[in-house]
Amino acid sequence: MNKTLLALTFALFTGTSWAHTIQNGAPLPSAKVAEQGELTLNGDDIVYQAWQTEQLQEKVRVIQAIAGRSSAKEMNAPLMAAITAADFDDARYQTTTIINQDDAMWGTGGFVKSSAEDSKREFSWSSIVLDENGSVAEAWRLKEESSLIAVLDDKGMVRFVKEGKLNEDEVNQVVSLVTELVNQ
Repeated sequence: MNKTLLALTFALFTGTSWAHTIQNGAPLPSAKVAEQGELTLNGDDIVYQAWQTEQLQEKVRVIQAIAGRSSAKEMNAPLMAAITAADFDDARYQTTTIINQDDAMWGTGGFVKSSAEDSKREFSWSSIVLDENGSVAEAWRLKEESSLIAVLDDKGMVRFVKEGKLNEDEVNQVVSLVTELVNQ
């Protein structure tokens, strides 16, 4: 009996320790990326600068925190396509993609970095953060090999959050929410 209770208690606490720390109605938990960081363009050259969550105010944002794997990127590709199609006003809206390079398949870190740089050149208005050491995933307790989507209002408060693949209704919910927040 005691062994069963101990095993059950361990299973409950182990499962909850991996739940992400992002809460609706609250600001994002603080996180910083010192190694690599936010990609910026200087002509056609990519420059990296330190990044932190406190920079995420003044615009409505969709935060996409993904493992450095194509499967994680594809998980919420329908949402990214819907946001691109919605063509939100750049003065009021920005997508921020945080790529956990530490959660890439062995030997693919260079490809992940190159892909992030190509994406920045293609989508120059987007904010792309390359997290070499997985500090954001650690701070937010994100699942490995996954994707997290969060919507922030212009004050930096979380208005929607889900880890994993969004279904069609959730994609529509996010686009509607962003539309509402951008037009306030």
